[in-house]
Amino acid sequence: MYIIKSMGSVVPLKKSANSAYLDLKNILNDRLDAVEELIHLKLKSDVELIKEMSDHHLSSGGKRIRALLTMGAAKLGGYNHGSRDINLAACVELIHSATLLHDDVIDESKLRRGVKTPNSIWGNQSSVLVGDYLLSRCFEMMVEDGNLEILKLLSSTSSKIAQGEVLQLAHKGEADLLEENYIKIINLKTAALFSAATRVGACIAGLEKKKKEALESYGKNLGLAFQIADDALDYFSKEKIFGKEIGKDFFESKVTLPVIIVFQKANPIERTFLKNLFKKDVKEKEDFNSVLKLIKKYNTLETTFKRAEYFVNVSCDALGIFENSEAKRVLQSLTGFSLNRSY
Repeated sequence: MYIIKSMGSVVPLKKSANSAYLDLKNILNDRLDAVEELIHLKLKSDVELIKEMSDHHLSSGGKRIRALLTMGAAKLGGYNHGSRDINLAACVELIHSATLLHDDVIDESKLRRGVKTPNSIWGNQSSVLVGDYLLSRCFEMMVEDGNLEILKLLSSTSSKIAQGEVLQLAHKGEADLLEENYIKIINLKTAALFSAATRVGACIAGLEKKKKEALESYGKNLGLAFQIADDALDYFSKEKIFGKEIGKDFFESKVTLPVIIVFQKANPIERTFLKNLFKKDVKEKEDFNSVLKLIKKYNTLETTFKRAEYFVNVSCDALGIFENSEAKRVLQSLTGFSLNRSY
C-alpha cells in the first residue's frame, strides 16, 4: 500500500481514497444508481453495434466522480427535490465517456480500467462515431433541462476539452515542455469538466454568483490535482490497480509533470538524452527504465505530489464560503481522493 504525504500528514493511500469516495456516495443515497440507469436508458439504440459498444464501454466501470461532484455540489447548495441533478450528472458523465472513446482512438489505447477498449475490438471509425453519438444524446438531455446557463457551460466545456487534446498533440514529444503549458493542457483536458460539474450543481441549486464561483474553483483545482496524480501514477502504480498500461504516457511521447520536473533538475547531458528519447518514434522498455532511474534520482514523484497538494489545498479552501454541513465536510474530504489514490 502506498503512503503519500498529503496536506501535512501521512495517510494510507487506498484506505483514505476509498473512505472519501464512499462518504460522498453515501450522502447521495441511491442517486448514483439512478444516474447509471438513466445513462443506459438514453444510450438505447436500434443500431446493434451502438448498443454493443456503449454497453461494453459502460461496463468497464469507472467511479463516476464527475457525476458525484455534480450531485454533491447541488446538495451542498440546498437542492433536495426533483431529479435535475440526476439528469445533468448523467450529461456530465456522457461528455466524459465520449472523450474517453475519442482519447483511446487518438492514443491507440488497448486497455482502460483493465478492460479492452472499444477501438481495439471494433476499430477506430466505430469508436469515433459512437463517441459522437454519446455527445449528441448528452446535448439532447441538456436541451430538455432547459437551463440556458447550463447549456452554454457544458457546450463551452466540450469545446475546451477538444482544445486541450489538440494542444497536447501540438506539444507531443517536447521533453522541454514548460510547466505553464502543461498546466494549461490539463486545465482544458481534465479540470474544465470537473469545474463544469460542480458549477452545474451550483446552478441546479440556484446559488448566488459568489457561491457558484466558489464551487467552480473547487472543481477546477480538484481536477488539476486529480490529473497530476494520474500522471504520477503512470510512472509508479501497478497495471492491475491502475487499470491501464503503466508508462502509457511515456510510450505515447506525452510529456507530463514528472518528466517536466526531471528536465528542470537534470544536468545538460541528461536533458539532451531526454530530448532525443522523447523524439523517438518507437521506444523500448529500457528507455522507460532509464526515465524511471532519473525520476528516482531527482526524487521527482515527491515533488510532483507537492505540486498537486497545492491544488488540493486551494480546492478545499474554496468551500470556506459555505456554512458547515455534512455535504461540505464530505466534499472537502474528497480533495484528498484526487491525491491519495491508486487508480
